[in-house]
Amino acid sequence: MASLIEDYALLSDMNTGALVSRDGSIDWFCAPCFDSRALFAALLGEADQGRWLLAPLASLDPQEGQEIRSQRSYRQNTFILQTIWQVGEASVRVTEFMPLTGGPSILRKVDGLTGEVTMYQELALRFDYGKTIPWVTHYQGSNPDGQPDTSADMLVGLAGPHALVFRGDDIPQGDPQSKSHTFTVSAGQSYVFSLSYFPSNQNPPEPADYSGLLNYTQDQWTQWADLSKGTNSEEDPTQGRYRQAKTRSLLLLRSLISRETGALVASTTTSLPEVIGGKRNFDLRFAWLRDAALALEVSLAQGHEREAAQLRNWLLRALANNSRRVHSVYGLAGQRDDMERRLALPGYEGSQPVRVGNGSGEEFQGDALGQVLLAFSHLRQQGVAEDHLSWPLQQALLNAATERIGEPDRSIWENFGDPAVYTHSQAMLWAAFDAGVSAVEDFGLEGDAATWAHCRDALAQDIFTRGFNQDLGCFVSTYGGSRVDSSLLQLAQIGLVAWDDPRMLATVQQIEQTISHPSGMIYRYDNSQGQDGFEDQGQPHFVSSLWLAEQYLRSGRVQEGRALLDKVLDCANDLGLMGVGYSFEEERMTGNFPQALAHICLIRVLDALGV
Repeated sequence: MASLIEDYALLSDMNTGALVSRDGSIDWFCAPCFDSRALFAALLGEADQGRWLLAPLASLDPQEGQEIRSQRSYRQNTFILQTIWQVGEASVRVTEFMPLTGGPSILRKVDGLTGEVTMYQELALRFDYGKTIPWVTHYQGSNPDGQPDTSADMLVGLAGPHALVFRGDDIPQGDPQSKSHTFTVSAGQSYVFSLSYFPSNQNPPEPADYSGLLNYTQDQWTQWADLSKGTNSEEDPTQGRYRQAKTRSLLLLRSLISRETGALVASTTTSLPEVIGGKRNFDLRFAWLRDAALALEVSLAQGHEREAAQLRNWLLRALANNSRRVHSVYGLAGQRDDMERRLALPGYEGSQPVRVGNGSGEEFQGDALGQVLLAFSHLRQQGVAEDHLSWPLQQALLNAATERIGEPDRSIWENFGDPAVYTHSQAMLWAAFDAGVSAVEDFGLEGDAATWAHCRDALAQDIFTRGFNQDLGCFVSTYGGSRVDSSLLQLAQIGLVAWDDPRMLATVQQIEQTISHPSGMIYRYDNSQGQDGFEDQGQPHFVSSLWLAEQYLRSGRVQEGRALLDKVLDCANDLGLMGVGYSFEEERMTGNFPQALAHICLIRVLDALGV
């Protein structure tokens, strides 16, 4: 069975990622890209769905009285994972990473530190989410003189267009379905292993230069982190935890931005349940316009202009599909991908269905359009000039948006209930028109500012009347409704109202009274009557709680903002990574992992705190 969600660490080469458990098992790995079919899919089932386990043999079947401990961490400001295993008086260190050059590969090294430790390795190669078992061949190595050289041995697994090559200082044996072996590591000894994906019509890649790739990868990560504003400033001891969280969140965003296409994947996984055993299971290995736009703003603000340019260019390519029919989510190359299907996998702890693809792309979401045009507005304010494509495309989006005012949708939450006119969606359209008017009036660009200003002002009037409940004295989720949801916390973020506007403060109070958890974190909305198409409430939500923390900080409730921020950080895992939500009843993380939007919102809160 898969580990707890928070027990996983991410390895990334900025094109795809792998999740390795605290127990030493790589249970999730898609190649060659984030959205490719999984090669290791034990995360959504059992070992038979594919995994690569490397751990002390004693950890698999601990004997009475035998002490076994492990401690893991990333090398500072990298995604190079180090785990020190203590087995009685002996110890080993496992170092693993994905190189930032070449094709998708995972490298793992075992170093003997003290005493002698017997290691166990199990390699269950799979393709197509565990459905396909490749034909595995053990090739005998030889030196330049043609003499046998076991250090050059390799396993090659082939199935249709896919292939994997495994190399190591000790090649595992066994049947084609699962090869395993043990080996003993003494103090001062090292064993290196590598697994690489390649197209089956090509030759396997050359053996990896472990030391060279390790040094290159470490240098690339650390140099990138050093570019972040403030990371080299003198550390305030009281800010240490916050600064570390900010740096790790920025690194997480970089790890999820494809270095090939510039797309930001929302998460590395699919179908990790938001309620364990429930049906809130979705594929987040796609690129949402909202996430990309917010990440663009964060990247620019933190000094990462290259990543901001990558995200900007990806947005333009995605929006060029059809400016009059904007989707909320696209494939990593910017393509429309609306096919959603279900896989015959057991699911994480039996949570069904297991989905691949994302059907929400066909649905209109007003907030996505507004978030994109806000991001381009912020680019202009930072001195980034429009080009032959960017402004004409924004004009087309604005003109198309005039026909979408008041159109029902399923909200930022993409719920399965009936469409409605959501206040947040209309507010984001207001932000889009406001950005368009500013582009003409403040930056001298050509455009129909008069029409856009009329739409903006009409939307504001509608929001302040139909999106505001006079009896409750606050904004509400839907026009004419009586419920609130956490997306209303963005009304101040986009400048529709001030952070301390009485209407905003009253909305916050209503949120605290109706959708808060005793922990201080909040839910996305009240689903007590199953309005979103699911029977359960869901779990306290990281993104929503971080929106509330930012609202607290920017409206003067600094102590409460810090307390809520600390609560969220307490719920992150030991490596500083967050999924979608947290179950306080079960004391565990839920949802796809790690999630980009949660870390974007965390960076915003830390900015509000002055970190």
